[in-house]
Amino acid sequence: IRALKRFVTEQFGPERDDAAAARVWEKVTAPPASDRPERVAIVGGGPAGLAAAHDLRRLGYRVTVFEATDKLGGAMWLGIPEYRLDRHVLDADISAIVDLGVEVRTDTRLGVDITLEDLRADHDAVFLAIGATLGRGLDIEGGDADGVFKAIEFLINMNRGFTVDIGERVLVIGGGDVAMDAARTALRAADYLTAGSADVTAGSAGATSGSGERAAMGDAIDVARTAARAGAREIRIMSLESRDEMPAHDAVFDEDDRQIVEADTVILAIGQAIDLESLGADGPDISPRRTIAVDAETGATSLADVWAGGDAAKGPRTLIDAIADGRRAAAAIHRSFGGTLPDDEPGHMVELRQFHRLDDLYDGRDRVEVPMLDTGRRMGLAEVELGFTAEQARCEANRCLRCFANIELDVEKCVLCALCADVCPVDVISLVPAEEVDPDAPPGRTALLLDESRCIRCALCIERCPPDALSMGMWTGIGVPT
Repeated sequence: IRALKRFVTEQFGPERDDAAAARVWEKVTAPPASDRPERVAIVGGGPAGLAAAHDLRRLGYRVTVFEATDKLGGAMWLGIPEYRLDRHVLDADISAIVDLGVEVRTDTRLGVDITLEDLRADHDAVFLAIGATLGRGLDIEGGDADGVFKAIEFLINMNRGFTVDIGERVLVIGGGDVAMDAARTALRAADYLTAGSADVTAGSAGATSGSGERAAMGDAIDVARTAARAGAREIRIMSLESRDEMPAHDAVFDEDDRQIVEADTVILAIGQAIDLESLGADGPDISPRRTIAVDAETGATSLADVWAGGDAAKGPRTLIDAIADGRRAAAAIHRSFGGTLPDDEPGHMVELRQFHRLDDLYDGRDRVEVPMLDTGRRMGLAEVELGFTAEQARCEANRCLRCFANIELDVEKCVLCALCADVCPVDVISLVPAEEVDPDAPPGRTALLLDESRCIRCALCIERCPPDALSMGMWTGIGVPT
């Protein structure tokens, strides 16, 4: 599904800059017809901040993004290596957002160049998307010696084109995606040095070129790969967890189990932290995890006019999680000013008249694997995942399982004959005493259960139902009922 979405955006999204695309994307993401009076400040030009800026600007708000670095993009540019995220695509997406009429102020650091108190005084709402930009150290002997880098610092320096002398032997400590990015990037160090100066010069324009803090710095694995691209000849990744457990949750290590590993450079990919001091003495409440405390659904903080999202509120997570936070916060801000959104309107179920699971192609064809750059050619900055061709995309799209379709039961018609359960090929329908589901149910009642997670939408139960109590339906409108 992800690869199919990529194919569509490559054909019709902002990154497609030729006439053939006819700028189709502008038809669904155009500037607002009129402006609202409210002003919104967004602190942080990473994925969460840009997503919120996009949605709020399209709703008519006057939006200003305050970015600490000289470019927008955050972790997408500074943390995610170029071989995993094409810089042309990133620049095009960011430019499309700024072109909606978003004001951008780069080189403006919260707590240094501007305070949260200032922003609250000058704006009607503030969204904090400052990311988790501080790397965590390791409390061991030599942890602060020369040649010891925090993963986020290493990746930022490499992605900005700065010279990093890592030697030939690199040790990456960590077991997540950031560690792997660091290792792979170290291997490509020479390629970064060749391209770096040109990239920094070209990207110095700032607002429309794309950069910032890192949005979804996976874990240790990104760091490891980056080290390898820096010219290292020997890269070793050491993780507290076993291979099957990486990345791990909480772990306990043995103080007496120590090893000495010789290395020219050590990269610590053991997590990131949030710069909470930048929020000031009168900032929002802080959670026990040392993140900004927020409402999980809206991103609202303890301050009435301040919202937060992304890594700063939830801790380091994926890029798409940060974008989702920005969109949820934008919706909450809009509603706080009395606005409504399409998903505020109630949806409804529509019965599907022509659908039969056994007629589709899902089982008849194998999944199309996403084309990847051959392993032996992955030493430069070329993108590793190549994406679908048009033929491959059509073939995979034809395998759609249509999981948006759901079995509906009219309880007034059901006679509890159990024929639906008899005919179900995957045994996801069952009839049980009602008290097993509801202890307060009157005795002698029966409940019909359907395991939606295992249902294959074959519709055999619908065809078998004598009183036509079962049907296949699809939810219309935004949002799905719980």
